Amino acid sequence: MNESTQENRQAALCQPSDLVRTEAAALEALATRLDGPMAEPFARAVELILHCAEANGRVVVTGMGKSGIIAQKIAATLSSTGSPALFLHPAEAVHGDLGVLMAGDVVIALSASGETEEILRLLATLKRKGDALVSFCCNLASTLAQASDVALDCGVEREACGLNLAPTASTTTMLALGDALAIAVSLRKGFRAEDFAELHPGGKLGKRLAKVRDLMHAGDDVPVVAPATAMTDVIYEMSSKKLGMTTVQEAGKLRGVISDGDLRRLLEREGGAALSRTAGEAMNAQPRTIGGAELAAKALAVLEERKITSLVVVDAEDKVEGVLHLHDMWGVELI
Repeated sequence: MNESTQENRQAALCQPSDLVRTEAAALEALATRLDGPMAEPFARAVELILHCAEANGRVVVTGMGKSGIIAQKIAATLSSTGSPALFLHPAEAVHGDLGVLMAGDVVIALSASGETEEILRLLATLKRKGDALVSFCCNLASTLAQASDVALDCGVEREACGLNLAPTASTTTMLALGDALAIAVSLRKGFRAEDFAELHPGGKLGKRLAKVRDLMHAGDDVPVVAPATAMTDVIYEMSSKKLGMTTVQEAGKLRGVISDGDLRRLLEREGGAALSRTAGEAMNAQPRTIGGAELAAKALAVLEERKITSLVVVDAEDKVEGVLHLHDMWGVELI
């Protein structure tokens, strides 16, 4: 075969769509194994991590090269879903970083061949400490798989690389398996959206999962009038606090709300006579409220459903904690 023919053959094997289909086939094969022969070892791996968490241990994920990059992502996913985890570089481990390992930790080791020298050098220390070992391998007969408490099969028919050399399909299956393990553990722990929010306070995701009390106006920023307050003073309070509404309170408890819309409709009905009314006479006595512990996404859903711009935040005794305005919700998305 001449050089030109060889290049054409490699090009045919490396069509982007074919590469993706190769990886998709590897994932489908992994899913089939998880439904079949790998279901029991996968369940044991979940139990090991849960037991580790109960003992205040951590998950230590390790791997070399491309597998190491996947290992870092798996550690990050575990940590962000409620299972404390860290990445340990196996080459650095034998030069002092093994000190991070504690008795009771679970180690997840990634090696396609199962014969990665830097990882095999860790086995004696792991056994001495008594740490559980879960491996992601493409060869269950390998040294690493055989030394593991649980060996999970990441084998692929071929890599997506046209040369069948570069780690592609195998690292994709490792990544998916790590995600499956992290999420399975979080579900067993009863990990909630609120827990996720506490671990992701920054950025768009953090705002979506923020609690109402984190975004609301509170203290002196809350517009407040009493039921007997004259409408001229009501208008002044609404204008000065710039939320387009005011709460009507008595002894700190919510009695009603007056919005810009309520005021406009009152003036349309009664004209100048509306200014002789009191807040108690003009208020909406059954406003929609929300608790401070609710997620901002839920508040946004209420605002959109009711076509209103503000929600009063109250406690279990109807005492006002704050006001949440639609403008406070920029960046929040519905869950």
